[in-house]
Amino acid sequence: MKRIDEEKAVVEQMIRLYCRKHEGNRVLCAGCEELLGYALARLSHCRFGNDKPTCKQCPIHCYRPEMKERIRAVMRWSGPRMILYHPVAALKHLWRELR
Repeated sequence: MKRIDEEKAVVEQMIRLYCRKHEGNRVLCAGCEELLGYALARLSHCRFGNDKPTCKQCPIHCYRPEMKERIRAVMRWSGPRMILYHPVAALKHLWRELR
């Protein structure tokens, strides 16, 4: 699996987890659907391609300010819970952060 595809999968898992567990929705709400579409589009156009660092370590901030705050809130809430719901993805992400 390509690096960008892995990033897309992780961000989708995080947004779906946030919407389901934090907001209490069975399916993605309109706001989370919008955020997911935006995040996937940004990843599709990432200039680093498969050499992309994790978002936290990226030197280029490609999100609009309001979307950046929304994704930050999702990641802050979902990040610690990913180890319970998606342990393999969480450990891979942590490994990349440490490298």
